[in-house]
Amino acid sequence: MERADKGLAFMMQYENVAWYDGGEVRILDRRVYPRRVEFVTCRTHREVAQALTDMVTQSTGPFTAAAMGMALAAWECRDRTAEQQVAYLEQAMDTISHARPTTVGRMQLICGGCLEVAKAAIAQGVPDVALAIRDYTVATNNRRYSRVGQMAKHLVDKFPDNGTVMTQCFGETIIGTVIRAARRQSKDFKVFCAETRPYLQGARLTSGCFAQMGFDTTVITDNMVAYAMEREGIDLFTSAADTIARDGHIANKIGTFQIAILAKYFGIPYYVTGIPDQDKRSKDDIVIEMRDPQQVLSYRGIPNTVPEVKAIYPSFDVVPPHLISGVVTDKGVYVPYLLDHYFDSDVKKFY
Repeated sequence: MERADKGLAFMMQYENVAWYDGGEVRILDRRVYPRRVEFVTCRTHREVAQALTDMVTQSTGPFTAAAMGMALAAWECRDRTAEQQVAYLEQAMDTISHARPTTVGRMQLICGGCLEVAKAAIAQGVPDVALAIRDYTVATNNRRYSRVGQMAKHLVDKFPDNGTVMTQCFGETIIGTVIRAARRQSKDFKVFCAETRPYLQGARLTSGCFAQMGFDTTVITDNMVAYAMEREGIDLFTSAADTIARDGHIANKIGTFQIAILAKYFGIPYYVTGIPDQDKRSKDDIVIEMRDPQQVLSYRGIPNTVPEVKAIYPSFDVVPPHLISGVVTDKGVYVPYLLDHYFDSDVKKFY
């Protein structure tokens, strides 16, 4: 099987995202990458779920980690009866898919696909159900990369030649495929990456991918966005989305909303990449995950405030459709208010 991660940056290759082998799942710890290259080793599916909750991996990394967690669950219950194995995997699916509240719907699709593969393998007497799930995960990743590659082409078509693009957070798959699409179109552009506090995905992950592939890349702190848009010639703002509702609202990493407001103010188009979530009818269906505020009160273990100060840490915010120029999907670019029409034609499996 030809793999879609061939030639991509180190952290985008499947084994370096999350990988099941021999009763363990290894997950690249993106909380410390690239300062250190470390892997978190999980020996139960519950440990995988905890790693997801702890944000060991981010962007689309949790999708691969969740599927590999299902493979690990299959290994854990390998000596049980067929009926007991299915029951165990159903419980594992529930545990893993609920590790983070904002992406439960997508995680249920991923883990549910693994569960169906496991059921078929168990019924057929396949000797290693865990490897069957791992092979399915690789095939799923290949399919997702192919679909995102179509999005990337549509997005790169929007980039002006020798223009300047601003990004937010780390849209793993779309970044890799955008780089490929730009190379194929011989299109060059500069990149400004908002750092994305408090985990700094933009600074640590996004900027490195672009820079290592030869693009002129600049990192800015999250409070420099207006300055950059006014003085640095930003032509386009883009981000992925953790959830896309059918009414055109999107949820992405905290801070995306304010960048979208500034883009509107400066007349800069904002394009969101992703597939709308069929189960999210409107913004009312989006759950915002609240995380440990200690991560706001400190930086790499060093307190930023006196002990009497408190903080909040919403992991995501919601951008309304009037701030979005278009939602870039595998089928093309949709006006946010008409996004529900995505489902008028055949929808191929994505997760």
